[in-house]
This record gives sequence, C-alpha cells and structure tokens, in this order.
Amino acid sequence: MAIGIQIKLNEGLYLRDPQETSLGKKIIKESILLIDEIGFEAFNFKKLAHKMQSTEASVYRYFENKHMLLLYLVSWYWEWVSYLIQIHTLNVENPKRRLKIIIKTLVYASKDNPSIDYVNESVLHRLIISEGAKAYHTKAVDEENKDGFFINYKKLSEQIADAISALKPDFPYPHTLASTIFEMANNHIYFAQHLPRLTDVKVKDDNFDEVEQMLEYFVFTLLHCQESKS
Repeated sequence: MAIGIQIKLNEGLYLRDPQETSLGKKIIKESILLIDEIGFEAFNFKKLAHKMQSTEASVYRYFENKHMLLLYLVSWYWEWVSYLIQIHTLNVENPKRRLKIIIKTLVYASKDNPSIDYVNESVLHRLIISEGAKAYHTKAVDEENKDGFFINYKKLSEQIADAISALKPDFPYPHTLASTIFEMANNHIYFAQHLPRLTDVKVKDDNFDEVEQMLEYFVFTLLHCQESKS
C-alpha cells in the first residue's frame, strides 16, 4: 500500500510540481527507470516521452531540461534519507546508538519502506550511486547553490553533523565527516560493484553489510569511540 508522503523541494527545481498530478508522478517514476536503464548521458525527454507514451511537450511542462529533472530526483532522495533518519532516530537519546542508526540508514535507505508507488527507492538508489554527483558537479553549481537547489543535501548533512557533535562535542570537523560518510556509502557500493580494486568491501545481491561495517569502523575510530567487544 502506498503511503501519503509528499517530499518538499525547492520550487525552482520544477515548472510544475510533479507530485501534484498523475502525469507528474509518472514522469518521476519512468525517468528513474529510464535513467537507470540507459544512463543520464543517453537520456532525453524524447526517449522519456516515448517510454511514457506521452509527448515531449508534456514533460517540458514540468521540467525545464534534463539537468533540472536529475537535480529534482537527487534532491528527492536527499530529502527521503533525511526523513528516514528523523523517523528512525525519534526518541533515541544515546548519541552513539543514534549515529549507528544514521549510518545504517545511509546505507540501506533504498530498502526501507519502498511504498511510495511512483518512486522505486531501490532503483533510485542505483541512480544516485551512478549518476547523482552529476547533479552538482557542474559549472552552474555556484549559481544553483545561490538559488537554494542544494538545501536538501545541506539539511541531511546537518542532521548527521549534529549527531556527530552530540557524540563528540570537541570533534572539529562534523560537517566534513557528515558529507564524507554519505559520499563514502554511495562510492564504495559503486566501487564494489564496478571497480572492486578501489575498495576492500564486497557487495552481493544488494547486501551492503560490509559497507555499513566499514563506515562504522571509520567513523568510530576517528571519533575515538570504537565498539566494545562486550
């Protein structure tokens, strides 16, 4: 059963909010599947319209171009992970336990409650891993940052940084570590699947346990909070 969640994103990312109409939701759903299938470079609105059995004009009513669509999807994922962290850490007072839950959520967000009918979170996660950086590794990043297009990533990073500071108040680089572990989670899944000599973790059948363990090792070693054997 689908759940009634509407992810709030910067209005500048779209011309019309796709979450408000059945056609818009179909654009989200089919664009995720198509980008995952053929890659962002080969993706365009003509191919998307064909897959949807619709018209290019209908897609352009929602998004100015494919870059804005990708940025929308990436922002949606950032906000989704932020939402999951908020839900999973509700009433969790122990700071170490809270940070462990956050790490697990970063790694396994795609497996968590995949019940929004127009978003396949598992496929979106693959898209984020392989294509996500293309949304902000661009020449326009500074201008888009001024327009607030990355606020969802900043919100997510702030959540993680707050948890790091709660555990280790004197740690001087909470935001650096926050963004690093998010990127590490995605990069090392990608490396394990495609460039295995760049990592020491293994991923098989979407089991990311080794990635989770690696992140915990790095984070708690750096914070001098290694897990006790007892």
